Amino acid sequence: MPAPKNSIRRSLLVTSAIVVSTALTAPVALAAPSPSSTPSSKSSADSSADPSKSPTTSPSQSPSQSPSQSPSKSASKGSEAAPPAKMSTVGGARLGQPGTQVNLASGVPVLPKDVSARSWIVADAESGEVLAAHNAHWRLAPASTLKMLFADTLLPKWPGSTKHKVEPSDLAGIGPGSSMVGIKENETYTVHDLWLGVFLRSGNDAVRVLCAMNEGVEKTVAEMNAHAEELQALDTVAVSPDGYDAQEQVSSAYDLTLIARSGLQKKDFREYASTVRADFPGETKKNKKGKKVRESFEIQNTNRLLSGDYDVPVYEGIAGVKNGNTTNAGATFTGVAEQDGRVLLVTVMNPQKKESNGVYKETARLFDWGFEAVGKVDPVGELVPPTSAAQAGARPGAGAFPGEAGGAGEGAPGAAGAQPVASAAAGSGAGGIGTALAVTSGVLVLLAGGAFLVNRRWPLPDLVRRRPRP
Repeated sequence: MPAPKNSIRRSLLVTSAIVVSTALTAPVALAAPSPSSTPSSKSSADSSADPSKSPTTSPSQSPSQSPSQSPSKSASKGSEAAPPAKMSTVGGARLGQPGTQVNLASGVPVLPKDVSARSWIVADAESGEVLAAHNAHWRLAPASTLKMLFADTLLPKWPGSTKHKVEPSDLAGIGPGSSMVGIKENETYTVHDLWLGVFLRSGNDAVRVLCAMNEGVEKTVAEMNAHAEELQALDTVAVSPDGYDAQEQVSSAYDLTLIARSGLQKKDFREYASTVRADFPGETKKNKKGKKVRESFEIQNTNRLLSGDYDVPVYEGIAGVKNGNTTNAGATFTGVAEQDGRVLLVTVMNPQKKESNGVYKETARLFDWGFEAVGKVDPVGELVPPTSAAQAGARPGAGAFPGEAGGAGEGAPGAAGAQPVASAAAGSGAGGIGTALAVTSGVLVLLAGGAFLVNRRWPLPDLVRRRPRP
C-alpha cells in the first residue's frame, strides 16, 4: 500500500505537534467537573450494562462556565462548560481549536447536524488522518472508555490460560454502583475469563482482580499513565484503573482514539473487543446429589453497535471497541468499523441530546459521514504514532507489534477452544464466544523521516455475514 498522498503536509503537522505538545497541552486544571462526594448508583465506572440511559446533562443550559472555573460541579447537576480556548495541538494546530474542524469542499458530504456530543473525532485508522473533529483535545471524564488504556497496558502481562484464585482483598475498593461481571471470592478464573469480563460487561470486579495480579491499583495506574505518555495521549490522566469517576481523571476524544488504535494492533485486544457474547464461569455449588459443580452463564457485549438493541441495529462492519457511562462523563464511546476496505475510528464523548442509546446513534451518523467522506475530504490533523515508533523510525518487515500476550497474541481469546461466529448470528459459538468472523486488513502506521509510511498490516475481525443497516 503506497504512502498517503498528503505525507509532506502531515509530516509538518506531526513534527510541529511533537515539538509543542508538552508546552501547549491543557493542564490538569482543565479537567472535567469533579464527581460528587457521595456517588449515586449511576456513578459507576460504566453504566454501559444499561446503555439506554441518556446523559443527565441538560442541553438547554448555557455553556458559559469553563471547567477550570467550576472544578467541583458535577455533570449530573447540568454543568455544561465551554471548551478551553487553548488546547493541545498534538496531531495538528487545528485540533487544538475549539469547535468543529472540517475541510468542506465540492464533493465532500456535509456533516450530520444531529450530533450533540461535547467532543468527537472521525479518523482513518490506516493512514491516521483526522477527517473531522469537534473539540478533539477537550479534557473530559472518560468513563469506561479508559478501560482501553487499562487493557492496552496490561494485556501483554499474562497468557490467556493463566489462572488466578480470587482473594477477598482482590475486590476491595470497587466504587458504589459499579458495573460488574459477577466475579466471586475464592473462585478461580483464567485471564481469558477476566478480559471477557472487562471488554463485554465492563466489569470493575474483573479490573480489580487483574490489578491485584499486577501488584495493585497504584502500580497499575502508574503504568497506565506511563503508557499514555508513550502513546502521546497527553490529555489523559488516569486515577482509577476502571474509569470510575475520580477527581482530576480526564482524557479526550483524540487520546481515546490514539489508545484504541494502539490496542487494535494486538490480536487479543481485537478479538476481545469484537466478541459479542461469551460463557462466563459462575459460582461453585452443590447439586442435588451433593456434588460440587460450576456452571456458566452468558454475558453479552454492551457495545450496542456490535450487539444491537431495540432501537439500534448492528452497524455494518463494526468490530469494537469500548463504551462507558458515568455521572461525570455522560455516555462515551470509541468504535472501529470497516467498509469497502476502509477502516475508521470514531470517538464520541457526552452527547447532550437526551436520546435513548444516543451515543451509539451519534457514532453511527459520524461513521456514515466518514465512510462517505474518506478519500474526498482533506484532513484537519493526524493521529500521531507512539514516541518509541517516532524515535525508531519505520521498520519494514517488523514482526508482531510489541505487547501481545504470549508474544504473538494468539492464545487469549482462543484459549477456551471457542470457534468464532459472525456477530450477526443470534446464537453463541462453541464455548459461548460470538466474535466477528475471519479477518480483514488494516495497517500499523509508523513515523519515518517525519512522514507516515505503511509498513505492516494488522487484521481486524471481518464481519463477513454482517447485517446491513435497515
